[in-house]
Amino acid sequence: MNGQDTGADEAEAPVTEVLPLDAWHRARGGRMVEFAGYWMPVQYEGIIAEHTWTRESAGLFDVSHMGQLFISGEGVEAALEAVLPIDLATLKPYGPRYSLLLDDEGGILDDLMVTRWTEGFYLVVNGATKWDDLGHLREALPDAVTINHLEDSALLALQGPLAFAALDRVVSGEYPLSALTFMKGGQFKLAGVDAWISRSGYTGEDGFEISIPAEAAAAVADLLRAQPEVKPIGLGARDSLRLEAGLPLYGHDLSPETSPVEADLTFGINKRRRAEGGFPGATRILAELANGAPRKRVGLKLEGRQAAREGALVFAGNEQVGVLTSGGFSPTLNHPIAMAYVTAAQAAPGTALEIELRGKRLPAVVVPMPFVPHRYHR
Repeated sequence: MNGQDTGADEAEAPVTEVLPLDAWHRARGGRMVEFAGYWMPVQYEGIIAEHTWTRESAGLFDVSHMGQLFISGEGVEAALEAVLPIDLATLKPYGPRYSLLLDDEGGILDDLMVTRWTEGFYLVVNGATKWDDLGHLREALPDAVTINHLEDSALLALQGPLAFAALDRVVSGEYPLSALTFMKGGQFKLAGVDAWISRSGYTGEDGFEISIPAEAAAAVADLLRAQPEVKPIGLGARDSLRLEAGLPLYGHDLSPETSPVEADLTFGINKRRRAEGGFPGATRILAELANGAPRKRVGLKLEGRQAAREGALVFAGNEQVGVLTSGGFSPTLNHPIAMAYVTAAQAAPGTALEIELRGKRLPAVVVPMPFVPHRYHR
């Protein structure tokens, strides 16, 4: 030995993974950044232009970093109900529903979509948490239940008021695309391959999420991009769109320190489960449902043009009453907006607060969310 540190005991730096459409994005001028362990496009022609295009036409998003899981086997329904606060008896086939993965203290480990398929349940979980989610589910679910990670599938989102027109032109199936209303899905064909399509998304606009074989991702993306309504959209506009829609982002607005009641996500806890409990964290969550949570996720409208970002402190007079979890300039509203957790006493719409930014206080007021009305096709 020469006395030098070989580095053998040091943790290896994580490798940034490549998604199926990596070359496709780069060839179209996508500016790539590391996100959730993957290279992903943050923008193409500019965040504001892409944001506006999605609000007015149709934006194509690559969300293949998300985890797609298929859970099946004997007793799968009861097993899933033991880990999710959902009443699966009310879940009709091919109708996605929002739910939550919770820890024993009622903290949010992830938010997800769950759909009943013929032989089991299809889950879409967040990209940054999918490996932890898989580990948690494998530990929590019985051996008779099988978890398949659909690693050979890509996931695209087509969002905006003209998304239907663009997709309807190129899709085929047993029934027309128009049969899908918000939070309904089905099996279709796109570019000659099988595609699971649901009328859902995370922009507040009408739109679709499309699961396809990874090997067909470029062909499907080309087919959609060839439609005059469609342009590729990056992570930057995806974030500003979901913020305007008042939709929380895991790892920012949601975390294990956050309960569903604090986060205003109690619609993800079904009526029967509220009555019966029997899910992780039920003791805390049912108590907060009955008595109120000590803090609450709220929307804030900021005065002036200066945006505030995650981590900025929120004050009522000289008292710190909360912290920002998301913030930015709203291209649609033309002023800064933010989400924050504030004490319950300061959470009512119309409450005047201040946000500390680089030693200065910016006036803000609590406003209802969404900031921009949802335009889902119901």
